[in-house]
Amino acid sequence: MHLRLRQFGAACVLALAISSVAHAQQDEEKTPLGKKMSAMNAAFKAVGRQIDDPSKNANTLEQLAIIETNAKAAMTMEPEKQSKIPAAEQAKFKAGYQAGMKEFIATVQKLQVAIKAGKNTDAVAVYDEMKGQQREGHKEYRIKKAGAPPGGN
Repeated sequence: MHLRLRQFGAACVLALAISSVAHAQQDEEKTPLGKKMSAMNAAFKAVGRQIDDPSKNANTLEQLAIIETNAKAAMTMEPEKQSKIPAAEQAKFKAGYQAGMKEFIATVQKLQVAIKAGKNTDAVAVYDEMKGQQREGHKEYRIKKAGAPPGGN
């Protein structure tokens, strides 16, 4: 019994060490655009969890500010996928990416207006619109990760 506990403890320590190394490698692999997108994604998820709760509107507005700031910065960056398409199509690709980001930012601002007005029911519909924009943008402008489900973000 004592030996099993020791083996279990060693296995837990090993698993923790491996996961922290994998997490560190994942952070190192992120591009500047990837870091902006990760920050937006974390804030986006937080908004989704609390969008229908008027008592959390102040925090929702803070999260939306994070999304907006990072989206504006991301709009000026080049998606990694751009370098993988033919040179003749890159300008069109970048213009489409920037137009999509502008549309997304406009939707974020629309959501901010709804939250400031206390219209959380309307805000839920706008949030759903943002989710659709995110999904479509990722489908078009993001490199699919190995092992990712088709159509996932």
